[in-house]
Amino acid sequence: MNDIPLIVTTEWLEEHLYDPKLRIVDATVFMKFPEGGGPPNLETGRASYEKGHILGAVYADLLGDFSDKDSDLPFTVPTRDEFVKKMTELGIGDDTYTVIYDQNALVGESVAASYWASRLAWQMRYEGFNNVAILEGGLQKWQAENRGLSTEQQTYPAADFSGKRRTEMLATKEDVRQAMDDEKTVLLNSLSPEEFQAAHIPSSTNVFFGAHADEETKSLYHEDQLRASFEETGALDPDKKVITYCGGGIAATWNALLLNNLGQPNVAVYDGSMNEWASDPSCPIIKSEA
Repeated sequence: MNDIPLIVTTEWLEEHLYDPKLRIVDATVFMKFPEGGGPPNLETGRASYEKGHILGAVYADLLGDFSDKDSDLPFTVPTRDEFVKKMTELGIGDDTYTVIYDQNALVGESVAASYWASRLAWQMRYEGFNNVAILEGGLQKWQAENRGLSTEQQTYPAADFSGKRRTEMLATKEDVRQAMDDEKTVLLNSLSPEEFQAAHIPSSTNVFFGAHADEETKSLYHEDQLRASFEETGALDPDKKVITYCGGGIAATWNALLLNNLGQPNVAVYDGSMNEWASDPSCPIIKSEA
């Protein structure tokens, strides 16, 4: 299948569930915020996957297998060889297409966004796995609609892969430095308005990643509403490039995916995001005076 959309519905997935070329991936990571504040604790979603997942799904460990273990930052892309090796071991390659979901697993926060799924989808597309989509509403929507779960541990034969890395999809710290003074580039902060006001990269604008879907149904808002959210920032201007960023390069991939889905192809994700930017004293930050 060469025409898979970037986002598929639960109905679409159920109709294609038994396609032998389909690979379903659970990419859940649990992000838990301490009661007294501070950085979130990250936990793998493997145990939750084993308790119940969509039939045919395999688990992709973003914490252990799909992040650079040698990086000082919690999430950055691993080496291409390592990423491709892990993907093909899961059975994902040239003759397959992939649908990724997660559990909207931001514990303690009410945000409807499949940002872990979009993170893995972005990494896959960055490495040249182009036939990939995310499931709208994730596992929560699937279960709310009384669609079944399985505890069967799925495996697939190892696959072959011949795609090429799309370097234009990843932005570095130096790319962001240049973008601050480039009117043809939109720097898009994907965090909440409060976090944006507290600290952001100069010249950047803000579209909250958690404002694109209904918190109860997990369904995306109508395209007109999504378009309106981005248009006022200039991010949908076809003559401009967009660099999305957030705290650690996760939520930024959700905004990037939605921009692509709205017809803006010129989007890169700043992988290091504020974790990297704020740790470098030479990088300017606009901070709230409050």
